[in-house]
Amino acid sequence: MRRFWREARWFYLFTAPATLSLLLFTLGPVIACFVISFTDWDVMAKPVFVGVENYQRILLEDELFWKSFRNTLYYTSLGVPIGLVGELMLALLLNMRVRGMSVYRTCFYLPSILPAVASSMLWLWIFNPQFGVVNRILTFFGWPGESLPTWLSDPKLAMPSLIIMSLWGIGGGMVIFLAGLQSIDEQLYEAATLDGAGWWAKFWNVTIPQLSPVLFFQLIMAVIGSLQAGFTQAYIMTRGGPANSTLFYVYYIYIKAFNEFQMGYASALAWILFAVILLLTVVMFRVLGRRVYYEFGVGR
Repeated sequence: MRRFWREARWFYLFTAPATLSLLLFTLGPVIACFVISFTDWDVMAKPVFVGVENYQRILLEDELFWKSFRNTLYYTSLGVPIGLVGELMLALLLNMRVRGMSVYRTCFYLPSILPAVASSMLWLWIFNPQFGVVNRILTFFGWPGESLPTWLSDPKLAMPSLIIMSLWGIGGGMVIFLAGLQSIDEQLYEAATLDGAGWWAKFWNVTIPQLSPVLFFQLIMAVIGSLQAGFTQAYIMTRGGPANSTLFYVYYIYIKAFNEFQMGYASALAWILFAVILLLTVVMFRVLGRRVYYEFGVGR
């Protein structure tokens, strides 16, 4: 018994920094944010309790809330499936046994670790309507100069441009898919070949089921990440424009909190986002979690 308490003491001692960090810098601010969401606070004066007034204003009166919410859902609904397909296809290509493959893997992975600010500045230049690389390529292939797209300045093209930009960082997800592909037993492919299966049959009946845990994980993380994405791109590249077409939800929270100093309102916006993410995650676990294949059985 004495040995147990001695080991427990050392356990709590070594885990104390991480525990204190969690309490002070994560759990504490979360609780404070929840309390502040029921107040009217401009930072300078004392918070004034207003109950659920912030939530009522957001849901019933704030048009920009719904605009930013639709923009974020649009970005998620297009960016997530395109990104997942791109990551999987890239992983399949980089899983081939080709000489110098490690160099190719490194080249495709590097963009995903570049700072978001640097990437935004780079793509701001790429999409420049006068001397950007994209329009130069279109001009080279015969696109009329007077009708070249203006990309980030066009309300219809600004969001698709940012979705295209998001594919720049698919190397991070590619690595996870690649690890999943390399963990699949080769004997399964050999058995499928003996049964006369072609490449599509092996991909659909062997690769996808064996890769379903990775697919499910990537889907969950991609949805959560995309619903929280867009601040850096919107702040540096578009400022939410043109015509609020790239007003992402998190950027709108920033505007309310640090431009207009409506901390209570911004906290309520943050908690609504948390509720939406939690709801979508639960739904995905309920609907898709049962279809995931594990070695010990199907997910429940």
